[in-house]
Amino acid sequence: MSKIATGPFPNYRPRRLRRSGALRRLVAETHLNASQLVYPLFARGGRRIRKPIGAMPGVFQLSLDELLKDAQKAFELGVPAVLLFGIPDRKDAKASGAYARNGIVQQAVRLLKKELPGLMVITDVCLCEYMSHGHCGIVKRHRDHACIENDASLKLLARTAASHADAGADIVAPSDMMDGRVAAVRAALDNGGFAETPIMSYAAKFASAYYGPFREAAESTPQFGDRRSYQMDAANADEALREVAMDIAEGADIVMVKPALAYLDIIYRVKSEFAYPTAAYHVSAEYSMIKAAAANGWVDEQAVTMETLLAMRRAGADIIITYSACDAARWLRQG
Repeated sequence: MSKIATGPFPNYRPRRLRRSGALRRLVAETHLNASQLVYPLFARGGRRIRKPIGAMPGVFQLSLDELLKDAQKAFELGVPAVLLFGIPDRKDAKASGAYARNGIVQQAVRLLKKELPGLMVITDVCLCEYMSHGHCGIVKRHRDHACIENDASLKLLARTAASHADAGADIVAPSDMMDGRVAAVRAALDNGGFAETPIMSYAAKFASAYYGPFREAAESTPQFGDRRSYQMDAANADEALREVAMDIAEGADIVMVKPALAYLDIIYRVKSEFAYPTAAYHVSAEYSMIKAAAANGWVDEQAVTMETLLAMRRAGADIIITYSACDAARWLRQG
């Protein structure tokens, strides 16, 4: 970040540069454009399925034919990448649908790379959507509690990432928050012939109430307990930097902060400390709150959305993953 010169500036009149839209654009310090956006999509089986997510207006679970339409629309608007989540037909205690060769994400990747070769396809690498219990790893049950088996889960995560790369994914994005997962994924990719496939790590992923609507979209609500034993505590900022440092050391090419809006300080510190490509995930409740307020006439949806995304860019995000990607790209095109 640049050092700001200090005064006095007796002849400084900043209002001179605010008099018109052209002047304001000319001296703007931060810019937002469609090439910085990633559009999340939820894939499921079937045909001609466009199942609305009640808590996320404008977001759907999509069969592959419908998913292709939405991906093409985003691409034509200038959005360069999509982030895929899968809704399997069945779940089990080993998350077998996550790494199946013909799993729903693997099918979606092959379709998108065939029909839209210029579109970057990023895959979310996690097990929660595929686990019968909804947690992000293998669970060992005890008499009075259950715990995640970290190291055993790494094998399944690495296998999942390799299967996504084999299907043609441009980037894999481990989101589970198991310790050592980036190293395990990097080794699996390298050993499988995918040394050039980048990793975008959910490096600082907080246990957040802002994920509520997503649980409906991904059908991934835990059947017991919560994810606070492996996702980060919202109170901790220094720990986030240690998590990011660890993921970079293990081979992450892009690091992510999730959620974004309530964690702008973390985005700023990550970008300032590491100067690494940094992504921010504008998560489901952040999106839904704007939608709900706009539906009630309380806010201008376009103005608030664009100001929110610009804040993430100003904090240091190079990439913004947002359900508003198509709307934002359209508004940017309109000027």
